[in-house]
Amino acid sequence: MGLFLIALGYFIGAAMFPPNGGVIGAVGAVFIWLFLSSISYFSGDKILLMSSGAKEVTHDIHPMLFNIVEEMKIASGLSSMPKIYIIDNPAPNAFATGVKPERCAVAVTAGLLNQLNRDELQGVIAHEISHILNRDVLFMTMSGIMLGSIVLISHTFFRSMLYGGGRRFRSSKSSQGAGQAQAVIMIVAVLLAILAPIVARIIYFAISRKREYLADASAARLTRYPDGLASALEKISANTHDLKSANKVTAPMYILNPLKDKGQMLSNLSSTHPPITKRIQILRKMSHGAGFDQYQEAFSEVTGKVSPVVPVSELNSNDDFSIREKSADLPGESKKSQKRDLNDLMRAVNNYAFLTCICGLKFKIPPNYTNSDITCPRCENIMIVPLLDFLSPEAINQIKQDKSKEKDESQQVYNRSHGGWHTFNCNCGHRIQLSPAFATDRITCKRCERVIQIK
Repeated sequence: MGLFLIALGYFIGAAMFPPNGGVIGAVGAVFIWLFLSSISYFSGDKILLMSSGAKEVTHDIHPMLFNIVEEMKIASGLSSMPKIYIIDNPAPNAFATGVKPERCAVAVTAGLLNQLNRDELQGVIAHEISHILNRDVLFMTMSGIMLGSIVLISHTFFRSMLYGGGRRFRSSKSSQGAGQAQAVIMIVAVLLAILAPIVARIIYFAISRKREYLADASAARLTRYPDGLASALEKISANTHDLKSANKVTAPMYILNPLKDKGQMLSNLSSTHPPITKRIQILRKMSHGAGFDQYQEAFSEVTGKVSPVVPVSELNSNDDFSIREKSADLPGESKKSQKRDLNDLMRAVNNYAFLTCICGLKFKIPPNYTNSDITCPRCENIMIVPLLDFLSPEAINQIKQDKSKEKDESQQVYNRSHGGWHTFNCNCGHRIQLSPAFATDRITCKRCERVIQIK
C-alpha cells in the first residue's frame, strides 16, 4: 500500500508539474498520509467513540461487564485497564479502539449485554482486547488512513483534470517539447489513479479479514472456552436490528460488520470480515484445546488453507491451553424484565437519577430536571434530587489536597433500602449510581477519592 501511495504521488506530480514534479508529488503524498495519520493517532479514538454515541461506564453501573473486562485484561497481560463504553442500541455488537494499550477502550452495545450470557460476553470482550493486544487497532488505523490517502489523491487528480488540469497538462507539454514522453507519464498516472484505490482496498480488506481470524484465535486462548465466542457470533449474526451509529468508516472496527445483512455474509474481496459461518465452524472444531496450534489446525480444516493466521513462533508450543468447563447458567429473566433492566441501564448511563419514596413508588428523573426536590404524588413525601456535580473543580481539588479534611469526611455512609438502582451524591458533590448488581460494601468516589460505605 505504501508503494502504491508513493508511486501514485510520483506519477501524478510528474504528469501535472513536469519536469521535476515527480519527487514533489511523492513527498506530497507521504505528507498527506502522515498528516492524516497524526490526526487519527491522537484523536481517532475520541472521534470514533463520539460518532458511535458511546457513554463511559464504571464498575458501579455494570459490575459484571467491568469484571469481565478486568479478567481479560489480566489474562492477556495488557498493561492498562481499558475504559468501558456502552452504546445505546438494541443491535448486539462491540468494537475496540486505542492505538496503544495505555490509551485503549472497549465499547459494547446495550443489545449485546441484553442477549449474551457471561461466557458469550467474555468471548466478545476477549476478542476485542485481543485486537488491542495484537496492535490490530494501530495497524488497521494506519492502513486505513493510507487507503484513504490513496483515494483522496486519486479523486483530487481527476477533479483537477476535469476543472483545468487538462489545459495545464497541454500547455506544459508544448513548452517542454517532450509531448510523447509526457503523454506516457499521463497515461500511467491515470491508470494508477484508477487501479491504486482498487488494489489498495483489496489489500486492506485482506489484512482486516486475517486480523479477525487472529483475534478469534487469541480470544479462544484467553478464555479457554471457544464455544463462548462461537455462540456469541451466532447470536450477533442473527440480529435483525440496525446499528444506526455505524457507517462505512466505523463498520470494520466491529466484531461483526453491522452494515451487512445475513444474506451477504459470504466471503469476497470487498469484505472486511471473514464469513461468519467459517469463524463459527473453526471455533466449534477446537475440541482438543484452545491454543494457537489447535486454532490453526481447525482453520486449515475448515478453509482448506495452510497459510498461518497466528504467529508461527507460537505454533507447536508446549503450553497447555485445555478447554475449561462451561460457566453455570444464572436464573433466566423474562423478556419484559430484561427490557426493563436494559432501559434502566441506559438511563443510568445517560445520567438519570433513581429515587424510591418511603411508600415504595420509584422515580426515574432525567438529567435536565432542574428542581432540587421532588414530591411523591402518592404520599406527598418530599425527596431531595441528587444533583450533578454541584461543587466546582477548584473546590474538589481543595478537598483532595486537604488531607485532614479528607480523613474526617471519608467515612460517608449510604443506606441502601432496596435492590434496585440507587442515585446519591458524594459529599464532594459527585453523583454516584449503584446498579442492582452492585454487591460490595463500599465504593470510592471518582472525583475526591473518598471511600463511601454502603449498607
